[in-house]
Amino acid sequence: MEIYANYDSLLPKGLLFSIKDIEEMNLIKSDMLKKLIYNREIEVVKIGTKNFISRQVLILFLESNTLPALN
Repeated sequence: MEIYANYDSLLPKGLLFSIKDIEEMNLIKSDMLKKLIYNREIEVVKIGTKNFISRQVLILFLESNTLPALN
């Protein structure tokens, strides 16, 4: 499967992103992220009571859930 989106260049630099950060990037709504975290469909780093998603995990998640367009 060939992916046309280069998420590495599209995402801002940084190591960890909060749920709010990802929602502000207009990538995934916070409610959906919370569901993904609750269902353990995306890996998180827990610091205190806050959940953070690493840039690498976010890129892998987006790539694995990107479907190519049918021509």
